[in-house]
Amino acid sequence: MANRTGAVLNALFSCILFLAACNSPYTTKNKGYSKLSFPAKSYQVFNQTAAPYSFEYPSYALIDENVNEQRSGLQKGKWLNIRFPGQEATIYISYIAMQAKQLDTLIRDAYTFANNHNNRASSIADSVFQNKQGVEGIFFTIGGEVATPYQFFVTDSTRHFFRGALYYDTTPNQDSLAPVNAFLLEDIKHILNTFSWKK
Repeated sequence: MANRTGAVLNALFSCILFLAACNSPYTTKNKGYSKLSFPAKSYQVFNQTAAPYSFEYPSYALIDENVNEQRSGLQKGKWLNIRFPGQEATIYISYIAMQAKQLDTLIRDAYTFANNHNNRASSIADSVFQNKQGVEGIFFTIGGEVATPYQFFVTDSTRHFFRGALYYDTTPNQDSLAPVNAFLLEDIKHILNTFSWKK
């Protein structure tokens, strides 16, 4: 009988504790993201022999030219990826040695690639730029939960067309990627500001 009474008292005590815990005030926690740390800005020159262009890129990025294994003819040795391992991001670069009357098609394609994100984008803005070397192009800023926040192209309008798009290796999240976007935007601008044609 004593054992049974003790078991009932234990059960009753447990219920009282449970009910008391349920009545305690609930405190909401703000959703947050880990603080990110970025490397110091420093740059090095990309001046590969086969490429008809050069530019400065971040020292914490890696140039991957393996994409050229699939290229032949005039495009061979001129495509590349600029990888940012610390930020899990890549700028995919394509190069076209233009043929006569091909410029309009290539520009239209660049706009199509940017506008392909319309269904997820909150905004798409394009802006014309020209750097100190006289290189001209268009820069696209794509807002919202998109896989690519920045795209661009540069061209001399007659022979060369160079296009790039930044993609992340993670699922897009505008809030968590905002500081990374800002960090990499500086690097993309530096690439474009130091870009020059060799011939």
